[in-house]
Amino acid sequence: METPMTRQRATLSRRGFLSGSACLLAAPALSATGEELRFEHVYGETVLPAPAKRVVSLGYNTQDALLALGIAPIGLRYWYGDYPHGVWPWAQELLGDAEPTVMTGEVSIETVASLAPELIVASGSGISQAEYALLSQIAPVLLQDPAHSTYGSPWDVELRRIGRATGTSDRAEQLIADLRGRFAAMREAHPDWQGRSAVCAWHDGGQTGAFMGGDTRAQFLSELGFRAPDALSAMQVIDGFYTSLSPEDLSPIDADLLIWISSDARAGDIATLAMRRTLAAYAEGREVFCGELMAGALSFGSVLSMPFALEHLEAEFAAALDGDPGTLVPSAEAAGLRK
Repeated sequence: METPMTRQRATLSRRGFLSGSACLLAAPALSATGEELRFEHVYGETVLPAPAKRVVSLGYNTQDALLALGIAPIGLRYWYGDYPHGVWPWAQELLGDAEPTVMTGEVSIETVASLAPELIVASGSGISQAEYALLSQIAPVLLQDPAHSTYGSPWDVELRRIGRATGTSDRAEQLIADLRGRFAAMREAHPDWQGRSAVCAWHDGGQTGAFMGGDTRAQFLSELGFRAPDALSAMQVIDGFYTSLSPEDLSPIDADLLIWISSDARAGDIATLAMRRTLAAYAEGREVFCGELMAGALSFGSVLSMPFALEHLEAEFAAALDGDPGTLVPSAEAAGLRK
């Protein structure tokens, strides 16, 4: 599994952009009917003359929001995972027969232009202002609300924004109400979770860190009534969504519930992490291991992936928090994190 810094950044290729100007001129214009749709964002304002239907998704997880709203993107940005068309299991059914162009690694400006989109959704893509300017010559570009960091838009804010841009606001509101209802039901079913500390941590390449309040994984825990450990909350946030820890001191992640976000291939690295054994969460069996599928569900943090995570993690969380150190949390046992 890549670290947050390496996996959440990719740059758009400018290669051949000027020489491919003919492709850009071929991109269709939206018909200016009805009121314009205006969106303020980190680089200014985007104006849509009408809701868009042909959409390219450049955000690392924005294909989920589009699919949930009934719009199959004509192109999408690959993040990670070996799944057809870059769409994970919780969203595959909604893809139907669509076969979006999947952009891996550097995204070619020419490829985006050749798809003739009416809208480019780039929330959470990490594009620069210069890249935004280039893409805006192809079609209007939707970026995250300026109130939130690049990777820190709350799932409901992002869904409403995309819903408005695609004329599916009613559907967005229904989806939000449904998921909020599921979170509320989970909080009601587990009153013992409320106010307890929980953290999603990672260990990769010899570095250990945790996801902070602006991140989708931390937001998921907050929706369930958990809070971050005080020591972790006091640490500096990097790029708006994570922090790194000293190899000699992992105490900031010693929460009531410690969730390891990793991949199956990296489980051994966590199992042999020496300072992990100094944590009370380890000694008392309050760890949950999320392999690639569940780590992906929490990392996407979308209106589609979070219900999937709720369904599969409820029993894991309950076992870790039942107060019995002898209870084996299935995921931790399978990953070799417990003896």
